[in-house]
Amino acid sequence: MRMHGVIQAAAGAAMALAFMAAPALAQNWPAKAVKLIVPFPAGGSADTLSRIITQELQDRTGQAFIVENRTGAGGNIGTDAVAKAPPDGTTLLLTPSSIAIAPALYEKLTWDPVKDFAPVTLLGSIPMVVVVHPAFPAQSLKELVAQAKARPGQINYASGGFGTTNHLAVELFKAQTEIDLVHVAYRGNPLAVVDVIGGHVPVFFDFVLTGAPHVRSGAVRALATTGAQRSSVLPDVPTAMEAGMPGFEASTWFGVYAPAGTSTEMVTAISTQVIAVLATPAVKKRLADLGLEPMQTGPAALGELTKSDLAKWGPIIKKAGIKLE
Repeated sequence: MRMHGVIQAAAGAAMALAFMAAPALAQNWPAKAVKLIVPFPAGGSADTLSRIITQELQDRTGQAFIVENRTGAGGNIGTDAVAKAPPDGTTLLLTPSSIAIAPALYEKLTWDPVKDFAPVTLLGSIPMVVVVHPAFPAQSLKELVAQAKARPGQINYASGGFGTTNHLAVELFKAQTEIDLVHVAYRGNPLAVVDVIGGHVPVFFDFVLTGAPHVRSGAVRALATTGAQRSSVLPDVPTAMEAGMPGFEASTWFGVYAPAGTSTEMVTAISTQVIAVLATPAVKKRLADLGLEPMQTGPAALGELTKSDLAKWGPIIKKAGIKLE
């Protein structure tokens, strides 16, 4: 993944910022509460991450933080709200890498991920886990492919919505295996997983962050994870590459952005505080337990990654013929 090169290049500088962080930096924030907008539903990966970070930020800085789930249009409504917010540090966006996917999906997007936002810092990345309902006959990724080839166009898969990361991951999976699965889109991953557990849709590429508890409980069966290495929370589940798909990797990353025009001093203050929170042992452990690898890199690396993913996902979306209004 291009993400790893960007992260390695910035890691040293980011860690230096983390350990230099001081409570006095909180004074750069206005006195009013900071609103962290998550453009996806409560209970999802971005929401879970946002609540861990805001609680720690509030304890560290004494600043009030409010998480607001402003959903709809594949994350575009909440993202647009931040793009149009005053650049004073009181409204921030916590979003997955869908921010770099949307421009290839939507012809009339009301915001630009590069022009309308000031990158603050990467937070981390997380792979997906390929799960099936326990009654589904496939016991491995190869068996899923075999089932799909035996019954082309007859097996459904769920996603969190058209153009979401798990939708595109399956499109990549379909292209590499030359199979035909039928897409069933939901308004967010939490709604999708309910129907998978209920047996209404047999296949789902869930995020490890939210999917691992269902795997452990036996509500779904895990076939593979989609990262470059095995997930620490599902160590017994092979990666897709180990399960017979060389080169297949489809993780997502999470980042914090401010509205464009936010001062460099304000962005630095926010980034430094977030990086310091991510560097604490307690937060590291909590995120690791959830399957997310912290990646505190600062503004420059997030900006580079945003641009590189814009270039990466465009051709995949075009090949799949996905276009949203």
